[in-house]
Amino acid sequence: MADSDFDQTQAARFAHLALDCIHKEYPNKIAHAMNSDADVKPPRELTPAFYGCFDWHSSVHGHWLLVRSIRLFPQALFAAEARQAVAQSLTDAHIAQEVKYLNETGRNTFERPYGLAWLLQLAAELHESDDPQLQKWAATLYPLELAAVARISAWLPKLAWPIRVGEHNNTAFGLGLMLDYARITGNTDFERLLESRVRDYYLKDTNCPLAYEPSGEDFLSPCLAEADVVRRILPPAEFARWFNAFLPRVDLEPTHVTDFTDGKLYHLAGLNLSRAWMLEGIVSKLPADDPRRGQLTALAGRLRQAGLESIRAEHYEGGHWLGSFALYLVSRRGLQ
Repeated sequence: MADSDFDQTQAARFAHLALDCIHKEYPNKIAHAMNSDADVKPPRELTPAFYGCFDWHSSVHGHWLLVRSIRLFPQALFAAEARQAVAQSLTDAHIAQEVKYLNETGRNTFERPYGLAWLLQLAAELHESDDPQLQKWAATLYPLELAAVARISAWLPKLAWPIRVGEHNNTAFGLGLMLDYARITGNTDFERLLESRVRDYYLKDTNCPLAYEPSGEDFLSPCLAEADVVRRILPPAEFARWFNAFLPRVDLEPTHVTDFTDGKLYHLAGLNLSRAWMLEGIVSKLPADDPRRGQLTALAGRLRQAGLESIRAEHYEGGHWLGSFALYLVSRRGLQ
């Protein structure tokens, strides 16, 4: 269920941020491993489904934003344009090239785990729908979905320690998105692998240094991301005990963007949004009589407000990706 304050007008605003960028090829920042001169190609040829929105992962979650918006508001005025845009991207030929690109020599680290986790979120959104067109897109995307699962499944058993940063490589954030995907699609083998790694990486942790956050370019909280994935695998009483030892205090305030034209500094707007949904996820798993629920809920509200107020379409540095974070928050995707 979407947030009670979330309406079609707000959805249209976020949808148009994605519509303005998923087929906007430049400016573009590609993480491209080249094997020969033949690999010197524009983004639309390298990854023809997901070449817009400045980088591959933002294009992927821009498509997720549109699919989720279609599902939430199928009769909205923007829905027809969103369908047309997604249909333009998700073709059999485009996905075949995406799979080929992902599996080429030297690309085993491509978009791992952040972009691949969002790709699986897109797949989950499509799998959940009974809309015939979205079901068709799910079938089209399926070869790339399988390639992403295979890539993550080969990597996680070899990852001896989690990656605890506030940007794309954060392991806990990716595991949370992928766990939700595995449960939505019924991929029990993948779910078991993901849950086992969560247990290996995090259940012995205590006293997370929240006072050291944020770093100057964070859009994720390492401490809250860890708690948000652990709440996905523990029952309420057990999670409450773990959380009290892991984060005895949660003292933080909204961050502020000092330069909206600097893409890295603009990350701090996304940090407010992701912190808000992670706190809501944590609260959802605390027992009903837990005394921390009120304080954490109030903090999530302040973070939400600051994050939503920082989304400015005129600044592409944030506009190409923040809509996805906003929609994930206000539509309560991580709580379903």
